[in-house]
Amino acid sequence: MKYGLIGEKLSHSYSVEIHNLFGNGDYILKEIPVHELDDFFAKKDFQGINVTIPYKEKVMKYLDYIDGAAKEIGCVNTVINKDGKLFGYNTDFYGLKGLLSKNSISLSGKTVAILGTGGTSKTAYVVSKSENAEKIYIVSRSPKSDNVISYDKLYEIAENIDVIINTTPSGMYPNDDDKVISLDSFSKLSALIDVIYHPLRTNLVTEAKQKGIVSEGGLYMLVSQAQKAEELFFDGKTQNDIESVYQQILRAKQNIVLIGMPGSGKTTVGRLLSEKLDMDFVDADYEFINKFGISISNYFQNHSEDEFRDEEEIIVSDISKKTSTVISTGGGVIIRENNIKKLRRNGIIVFLDRPLEELTATKGRPLTPDLDSIKKKYEERYEKYKKAADYTVYVDSTATDAANKITDVLGYNK
Repeated sequence: MKYGLIGEKLSHSYSVEIHNLFGNGDYILKEIPVHELDDFFAKKDFQGINVTIPYKEKVMKYLDYIDGAAKEIGCVNTVINKDGKLFGYNTDFYGLKGLLSKNSISLSGKTVAILGTGGTSKTAYVVSKSENAEKIYIVSRSPKSDNVISYDKLYEIAENIDVIINTTPSGMYPNDDDKVISLDSFSKLSALIDVIYHPLRTNLVTEAKQKGIVSEGGLYMLVSQAQKAEELFFDGKTQNDIESVYQQILRAKQNIVLIGMPGSGKTTVGRLLSEKLDMDFVDADYEFINKFGISISNYFQNHSEDEFRDEEEIIVSDISKKTSTVISTGGGVIIRENNIKKLRRNGIIVFLDRPLEELTATKGRPLTPDLDSIKKKYEERYEKYKKAADYTVYVDSTATDAANKITDVLGYNK
């Protein structure tokens, strides 16, 4: 291999796509069992590699030189082969600094809580020191040293914390529902960073955003550190800038979630969008029909609306874990706030706002079989649609026009 990423399990890595966008067409993924690590580094059959879990510390013993930041952090994630000599660096250091800078988060004079004690926690600690944080707490479920505190202790001092950096895997795919802490006690909190990038927005990030706290997931950090690695691979030369690559990766991974009343055109518009943007398409109502083998109308003959909503929530939970997908939801998906939280993890939510007078009643829709029921549901749900949506698109002509409006408002035509 010339360039690539080594680790134990790499099936969910975005690294090849990112490095390709920076102009490195030789970048590959290489899973290496721990017992083969000695042989891999003895052969030195590579020009430059990135290193991920669980080898960031293990590789240090093979290196001839370790960069100062990497040495202070205590782990390496980039190795360069220079005429048989191996040089180690930690580009996560630059990635995290880039993420903080992009979101205008200053650590100077701040009290920072770093959740977790792994390699990325050490990176966050060194970055926090370099950014002149006044006080830094490292938090662990099992503190084993004087400079590490428990989560119980963190809650005791919650009102003193300015910035939280989560470096634990809590909330990472496929365990998207997990959340390492609740933010209710952190009255002074001004910013939160979660290094997880899949999902794009963990429950922790979503909770922070709902509280008006500046918060962001780890995708930009991933891209920023990759750009630094490419500079090390190719003596400072890359084909694209960080922001350009980040936007391309974000669009490639992010879902577009369509909400709106029955008859607003979600399915038709969704299919057009998926074709236009070369994304997958899934319809939550069709998923329900496929699961139970009967129409929703027939399901309602023997089940209550609450039972339907319970099953709908399970389906929403599954499809919310997808990436690069246009998702058409049922008209009542916004009734349960938990659905919106899940759909927002990987998705941008778009409300298709079709005028009431253009919505058509059909007997196939058990909750809106006539005009009176449509009007009632419209009045009940309209503000909920508006609140749930990141964008509202007014649907007053064709489905093609609506699809074009969505790509315009999301900036996908640029």
